[in-house]
Amino acid sequence: MSNLKVEAIDFNLYYGEYQALKNIQFQAEENTITAFIGPSGCGKSTLLRSFNRMNDLIPGVRTEGETRVNGINVYDKSVAVDILRKQVGMVFQKPNPFPKSIFENVAYGLRVDGIRDKQLIEERVISSIKQAALWDEVKDKLKKSANALSGGQQQRVAIARALINEPAMIIADEPTGNLDKKSGAEVMALLHQLHEQGSTIVMVTHDQKLSKHTQRTIVLEDGLVSDIQVNPPYVPEAEEGN
Repeated sequence: MSNLKVEAIDFNLYYGEYQALKNIQFQAEENTITAFIGPSGCGKSTLLRSFNRMNDLIPGVRTEGETRVNGINVYDKSVAVDILRKQVGMVFQKPNPFPKSIFENVAYGLRVDGIRDKQLIEERVISSIKQAALWDEVKDKLKKSANALSGGQQQRVAIARALINEPAMIIADEPTGNLDKKSGAEVMALLHQLHEQGSTIVMVTHDQKLSKHTQRTIVLEDGLVSDIQVNPPYVPEAEEGN
């Protein structure tokens, strides 16, 4: 899995006449965890979704400037959006598993791509579930419904589903927002593990306490970057001792 540098250069985004993002400028190095924080409605999720162009699905959206992934402006006409979204895997606040088995939830991205090689699909599904630190909990339940899992397990299934196409970057919109404290900690530990394996991760959070898990925190207010904080290395042992 390769990793990607992420940056915004004088980036503006409009919903019709309303300007949601204003001259956004920042850079996140490869193989780091970056968090967007700020009050509700400040543009965090809008900025996050600019990196895989999910905002394109909203009528009336237009942009100015650039958001770059590994030096390439994702809004350039030459960029194939379907390929971009394979490179930039997304995890949402609510896991919302499909009404399918755990196996088929994770395999979904390969099925959509038209892959029919059963051995390849099985290998990639198992690999993704293991990467999502879920294998020991579900290895004997792969044919059972993903809806029967706990919230934290469902979120890790969603992460496994995002990993199936071996993305270089993961964007996560409030990945712990709907979870209890224990499940949220498990998901954050997983994101750290993926980061240590070489993934570039950009996440949105309302919880400023989670910013200590990141290398860089981008603070947004009213569509503007108001502060950029470079954080010291996160040490889990120190947290446990507090």
